[in-house]
Formats: sequence, structure tokens, C-alpha cells
Amino acid sequence: MKARVKWVEDVMFLGESGTGHTVVMDGPEEAGGHGTGMRPMELLLLGMGGCTAFDVIEILKKSRQDVHDCVVEINGERSEEIPKVYTNIHVHFKVTGRDIKSSFVERAITMSTEKYCSATLMMAKTATITHDFEIIDVD
Repeated sequence: MKARVKWVEDVMFLGESGTGHTVVMDGPEEAGGHGTGMRPMELLLLGMGGCTAFDVIEILKKSRQDVHDCVVEINGERSEEIPKVYTNIHVHFKVTGRDIKSSFVERAITMSTEKYCSATLMMAKTATITHDFEIIDVD
């Protein structure tokens, strides 16, 4: 897997993945940023959220759960000291579907966070990661 980051101006950078997708990164105003892109540390949370959501959806589908939607809300707290790594991360899953079994969602989250999600397992090296979920039933 490859990635490339190019400096644009001030504290703005353009990230390009090995698959050719791009993202604009920009720092906070107090560091000379202009608010034109995501901050790199935000991207870490998004990557972790995307990784675990992918796993959970795949596991629920294989368990024959009728999933219609899944939203993952992530709240990260960082150290006050440099390096300002994430120290606590809470992940809240909102799973929408028909007759979704709570035990299946719990199992899918556990499997993702303890076995499959590389991003979560990496972030767990510096942060305490907690999870919860809610099921939204549709008729």
C-alpha cells in the first residue's frame, strides 16, 4: 500500500492514496491553516470508523441480518502533551434494519475490534477504545 502527500501552501497538503483518491488536509487557523480541508488527526478517526463499519456490516450480512443502514459516531480525546496522541476513543454504532438481533450486533463489533479492524487495533496501542450501539428498527 502506498500513499503520497504534497505540500500545497502554508499548512495545506494534498494526500493521494495508491488507488488515486485524494483528500485535502489543512491545519487549524492558529497554525496558519485556512479551514479548507480535514486535519490529519481527523482522518485517523475517519479511517478507524470506516474500517470497523466495513467489518460490522460484512459480519451482519453474513449473519443474515436485514441491515438497511449503519452510522458510526466516533469521539476521540487527545493528550494535552506532545505528541498529542489519542488517549480515549468512544465508538457508537447506529444500526438500522428489520428485526436486527442485539447479540449479532454485539458479536460483530467484538469481532471487528478484537480481530479484523487493523485501524482499531493500531489505535488501541495508545488509546482506550470503548464501544456501544443502538438498533433502530424499521417496519
